[in-house]
Amino acid sequence: STRLLLGGLSQKTVLDTLRTEGEDLDLDDLVKTGFKGTRCVESGGPEPGVGCAGRGIITSINLLEQLGAYSESIGLDYAFYDVLGDVVCGGFAMPIRDGKAKEIYIVVS
Repeated sequence: STRLLLGGLSQKTVLDTLRTEGEDLDLDDLVKTGFKGTRCVESGGPEPGVGCAGRGIITSINLLEQLGAYSESIGLDYAFYDVLGDVVCGGFAMPIRDGKAKEIYIVVS
């Protein structure tokens, strides 16, 4: 979902980075800057047929919080989450729980 913002480049996901690099990460290891300074992160998920994709979203958002991605010093105006519409588990709903989203927009195509 960030490929267009990154000029067609793919981005290594948070979960893939955790698997290969371990947990000693900096925010810059996960965030890429795209079109007009947009800061992009891809959460990723488990290998197909293994684990819960919603758990990947929870892990990613928790790690981003721990690394200060949402702190005022970062200067975000907005945080957008592109999540699946067919909510099969609570992990996909994480961005709209616990005050992580003040407004929700549903986009269909």
